[in-house]
Amino acid sequence: DLIIQAAPSRSTILIQGESGTGKELVARAIHAHSPRAERAFVTVNSGSLPPDLLESTLFGHVRGAFTGAVYPKKGLFDLADKGSIFFDEIGNVPVETQAKLLRVMQEREFMRLGGMETIRVDVRIIAATNVDLKRMTQEGHFREDLFYRFHVISVQLPSLRERKEDIPLLVQHFLRKYGQENGKTDLELSPEALNLLMEHDWPGNVRELENV
Repeated sequence: DLIIQAAPSRSTILIQGESGTGKELVARAIHAHSPRAERAFVTVNSGSLPPDLLESTLFGHVRGAFTGAVYPKKGLFDLADKGSIFFDEIGNVPVETQAKLLRVMQEREFMRLGGMETIRVDVRIIAATNVDLKRMTQEGHFREDLFYRFHVISVQLPSLRERKEDIPLLVQHFLRKYGQENGKTDLELSPEALNLLMEHDWPGNVRELENV
C-alpha cells in the first residue's frame, strides 16, 4: 500500500531493512508504478567503488580529468534523466561524495569530474540501507543534511522471522519460478518440509529462503 501511495510522487524514498529482505525489488516496484516507469531505472552499488571512481561513475568526467581519462564520459545521473536512480547501501557512500550528492538532490544539477559546465537532470532518487543512518550521522559518518534529504518517505522492510506467514507464499513463488526454469512445473513441498522452513529463523531473510 505504501509503495502504491508513494510511487507517483517525485519524493525521495529511503528503504530500510536487513540484507536479503528485498530492498531492490521494492525500489523497482516504486519505479514501475511511477510516471517514470517507461524511463531508465539505474542501480548504483554505492560501496563497491573508491571515491574518485564513484564520482566519475555518477557524474561522468571530462577528457583529462584524471590519469587514464582519455575520452569524456557521461555518468549514471545522465543515464537516469527522467527516470529513477537507486542507491543500494547508501550508507557506504564516502563523506566526500555525499556533499556532491546533496547538491544534485537540492539543485537538480551537477558538474562532471574535472569539468566546469553545469548539467541539469530530472531524476527520482531511491536509496536503501541495512544500517542505522541516524546513528551514522551522530557518529559523523553520514551528513545530517543528506540524511534528512533521504528521509522524506521511509519504507521499513520487516525481516522474514517477523513475517513467517509470508513463507508459504514465497515458497510457492520460488517453486513456480525455478520449476519453470528447470522444466519441472509440478513441484510441491511436503507439509513436513514446510514445517521445517517455518521453524527456521532465516538470518539471511528472503534471499536465504530462495537459495534453500
